[in-house]
Amino acid sequence: MLQNLTLLLARVLMSAIFIQAGYGKLLGYSARVAYFTKLGLPFPPGAWAVAVTIELVGGLLILSGYRTRQVAPAMAAFCVATAFIAHYHPDDAGQMIHFMKNICMAGGFLALAAAGPGRLAIGRA
Repeated sequence: MLQNLTLLLARVLMSAIFIQAGYGKLLGYSARVAYFTKLGLPFPPGAWAVAVTIELVGGLLILSGYRTRQVAPAMAAFCVATAFIAHYHPDDAGQMIHFMKNICMAGGFLALAAAGPGRLAIGRA
């Protein structure tokens, strides 16, 4: 039972930042598209839609435990991609903290992919 509670806690903690960020992007379309433009992304409105979808839907799926083994690797890839796209600035210590945070979260998602959601989940796959 301790393992199942730990996996539930891991899912809650891992998903919280994504649900909050996705909701924030959903409400702050103009500011986020402007930021994506500043990053030089080729189609900022599309990047916004992808980010909102991955963060909200992926975060909610991880939270619920539904399809964890399939969703977690995608979330890990998203974390690595956003680390390099938005936060890899070796001369900026603050951005490098965010870079390493994203890399760390990718590791957490890979651990969830390996362990699965535990028994306290909507889906156990």
